[in-house]
Amino acid sequence: MLHKKFQNLELSALGLGMMRLPKNGSGDGDIDEAKAAEMVDYAIRSGVNYFDTAYAYHGGKSEIVTGRILSKYPRESYYLASKFPGYDAANIDRAPEIFEEQLKKCGVEYFDFYLLHNVCEDTIDGYLDESKGLMRYLLEQKAAGRIRHLGFSCHGDYNTLKRMLDTYGEHLEFCQIQLNYMDWHYQDAKSRVKLLNERKVPIWVMEPLRGGKLANLPRSAAEKLRTLRPEESVPGWAFRFLQAVPGVTMILSGMSSMQQLEDNVETFRTEQPLNGAEFDAAVSVADSMVAGGVLPCTACRYCTTRCPAHLDIPALLALYNEYRFSKDASVVEEVRTLPEAARPSACIACHSCEGICPQKIKVSQAMDDFAKSAGLR
Repeated sequence: MLHKKFQNLELSALGLGMMRLPKNGSGDGDIDEAKAAEMVDYAIRSGVNYFDTAYAYHGGKSEIVTGRILSKYPRESYYLASKFPGYDAANIDRAPEIFEEQLKKCGVEYFDFYLLHNVCEDTIDGYLDESKGLMRYLLEQKAAGRIRHLGFSCHGDYNTLKRMLDTYGEHLEFCQIQLNYMDWHYQDAKSRVKLLNERKVPIWVMEPLRGGKLANLPRSAAEKLRTLRPEESVPGWAFRFLQAVPGVTMILSGMSSMQQLEDNVETFRTEQPLNGAEFDAAVSVADSMVAGGVLPCTACRYCTTRCPAHLDIPALLALYNEYRFSKDASVVEEVRTLPEAARPSACIACHSCEGICPQKIKVSQAMDDFAKSAGLR
């Protein structure tokens, strides 16, 4: 396993994201703990030492399961990261309560890494409201040794990222951004990388495979890449792309099966960054995919916390993408089997989900188009 230096630490270059753990059923909180424990054990034996969870992952169950599994290992043998859920403004006034709850759920006395979660256009004003005392409280916890390293995750645009760094940059030791070859241009990740490098802020990567989209490319796209690097797997291209990006210290992947973990661990045994021609080819493939109209949902499920109609928005968007490309009548039939209250036509176009969507997807527009084009209205 490759390792990267962060201050006085040696972090595994691959971190295990605990937001897409194997499940027993369809419910987000129905984690298959036995399989998850097997994956964690394999990861640790393979040199992975960084585990990333959050307050809301798996319907609030991820921290509990993560803590329970990791309790079997010496505390000094791994690094645990969690995040403060300030994307919900109501939580900011509850910082002490939530932080204590998180420590208890994880069964630890301190977090090695702690992040302000999902700083974006819709949440930054709340994070920057110093009258709430959030940053003051977190710095107190850091001084007390209950947070070893403080950072933030950002799904916002360049200006939002800059505002955060301008205000709190002296206190923030690392920044987690969505970075992959699809978003290099699509979400202008290129400019955010440049800014973080200029500020000398180490980069943590989330969504390196774009929710699995870059692990399952269209055949023509995969063939284009294969001609340049025949021995590389399709997911491997995404990781080798990141190995070529300056400033990247930690790459997080939310793996849901042992096979995915084994494949990724194998990739991270070596550092083989893309060369210039390969880098440009990967970006070109992604630009073509975006131009083809793929809605870039990663199933992070932030949207479902805001939906007053309680729709399973990620599932509906996945069906919508499939229908747009295949026009397969079976997709429509699958939607028709859903209760009327769970169909895209049940969207009330309140736009609540759109403000928090990291991918800036116009969800209400997609739901309306899906309902109309598939004859579901």
